Amino acid sequence: MGRVSDAKERLMEAVTELIWRGSYGSTTIDQICEKAGVRKGSFYHFFECKSDLAAAALEENWKCQKVELDALFSPTVPPLERIRNFCECCYQKQTEIKKQCGCVLGCPLFTLGAEVCNQEVKLHVQIKEILGQYHKYIESALREAHSDGTIDAPDAAMKTRMLFAYCQGLLTQARILNDVEVLREMSDGVAAILGGKRLKKAA
Repeated sequence: MGRVSDAKERLMEAVTELIWRGSYGSTTIDQICEKAGVRKGSFYHFFECKSDLAAAALEENWKCQKVELDALFSPTVPPLERIRNFCECCYQKQTEIKKQCGCVLGCPLFTLGAEVCNQEVKLHVQIKEILGQYHKYIESALREAHSDGTIDAPDAAMKTRMLFAYCQGLLTQARILNDVEVLREMSDGVAAILGGKRLKKAA
């Protein structure tokens, strides 16, 4: 059994992995507790239900993701390089995941969101808010690239929606096909959407 001091963290890690690899609907509290090495009584000490645990796990995972995104989209990095770094990070992370678990898992937010959007209002709202934060990082980079004349994107918000939909589509396709190489074309595809400007590393 997990120590009381880290039982909550173990539960959040367990639900994240189980839902990402499988599904929200098929994951039971018993499975979560077994995976976490935590007794069921401890589960209910911290959470009232599975959705509360999933919401807490989403919030905790977002804190970690935000640190990573802050680095990828640092204003000290040229705007198009930020986008390229984001694309490369997607490929590298999914490659590591496939090595660890034998399959491509894609984006956990889209995987969970597509499943619960009409069932769990609280989770749905939370996922929408997090995805909105992702949009802000990309949109900020596009606005700066347009301002300095690197690209022509007067409607940065629209371009952001296009880029994000494309990237998430590739991640979903990579999961379905279990082929991480699908993601290799992400950077070139994004460049095409931006008008053919290649996303090269800074010299």
